[in-house]
Amino acid sequence: MSAVAAKRPKPARTRSKGPGVSEASKAARAAAAPVASRPQAPGYGISEDAKGLLPWTWAEERLAKSRQYFITTVRPDSRPHTMPVCGIWMEGAFWFGTGRKTQKARNLARNQYCTISTEASEEAVILEGVANEITDAAMLKDALRKRAPLSKKKYGVSGGPPGQPVYRVQPRRVFGFVEKTFPKTATRWTFEL
Repeated sequence: MSAVAAKRPKPARTRSKGPGVSEASKAARAAAAPVASRPQAPGYGISEDAKGLLPWTWAEERLAKSRQYFITTVRPDSRPHTMPVCGIWMEGAFWFGTGRKTQKARNLARNQYCTISTEASEEAVILEGVANEITDAAMLKDALRKRAPLSKKKYGVSGGPPGQPVYRVQPRRVFGFVEKTFPKTATRWTFEL
């Protein structure tokens, strides 16, 4: 962690206007609020002052409203694999589905670590986390039920083909970068495990 004292963002007291941020997500966020600090990027002129750190709600709103995301997984030979993916930010995690035989699914079967990036680079959110395939039938049914209306609103369909894997990416570390104010607002959020 940088010389900046880490600070926990205050939970939002007003109703978020961001799409896909449910009441359950707000409760999960308040219970597991990440610690905000500055990212380690020597030579980029990033402020060492805690003033200007972005609130966690800023990242959650962008994770919820992004239409397309990029997922990076790692092949068995350690080469990265990045592809666009549709997904939903729900209950403090990123949810997505993909075909069982896709490269990303095969990569995640071997190595669950991945990154998820939003589509808007001028206000980028990059999530580092662990993707877990939902295999418990009751949990999968509940996740699909909750995800369906959010997916229908965002993409016009309630989800992918039946029988395909569904993943929940639990964030470990998230970065937020605003192009116009980068040195003053660059933020890293770290989650307790």
